[in-house]
Amino acid sequence: MSKVTFTIGELTPGKPRKMEVGGEDVCVTRIGDEVFAIGDVCTHSEASLSEGDVSDYKIECWLHGAEFDLRNGKSLTPPATEDAKVFAVTRDGDTVTISHN
Repeated sequence: MSKVTFTIGELTPGKPRKMEVGGEDVCVTRIGDEVFAIGDVCTHSEASLSEGDVSDYKIECWLHGAEFDLRNGKSLTPPATEDAKVFAVTRDGDTVTISHN
């Protein structure tokens, strides 16, 4: 299992950040004290979701406007029809770990 560990203070709330976990690009987003991690590549195109806009618990792909739920990776709006991959996030105090199986 591959993983990456960092502190929650390294993330700006509402601003996605691209990280690599186990050779895959991951879109990591902090909302309040919660951290979410989904696959960074939009399932509709080759666009990076970490360059998209976050509102509530959704991220919008900057290229074609597809939206994904950060909590479960579900595709919410067209043109995307496939869900994004979800990565396990654990937190111990200020330390956050994202795991890839």
